[in-house]
Amino acid sequence: MEKNIREKLTGAGADVDQALERFLGNEAMYKKFALKFLEDENYKVLSDALERGDTQKAFAAAHTLKGGCGNLSFLSLYDAAVKLVAPLRAGNIEEARESFPEFKSSYMEITKVLREWKE
Repeated sequence: MEKNIREKLTGAGADVDQALERFLGNEAMYKKFALKFLEDENYKVLSDALERGDTQKAFAAAHTLKGGCGNLSFLSLYDAAVKLVAPLRAGNIEEARESFPEFKSSYMEITKVLREWKE
């Protein structure tokens, strides 16, 4: 992995060493799955569901994103997802809406790095 990308991933809150351990040191496999994260539609589903007040759809999307972030060791984004999933699980969409800006910021940061890595 290029040093530049590793540093940017780390700066965006990813634990690259942990991720590579999970992927048995296979950098190509990690890159493949990390870049697939860009194709995941759950961010848009989550955003739309929060806007519409659809707690169930928002919960499902946030929970799926949380799992993906955890598997890829996008730790900052994972932590932000936890702050969305918990209130949504309890049916508190307002609290989730308050937490969404932090999630959005972290999501934008990691996806920016992933798009750069893709090029």
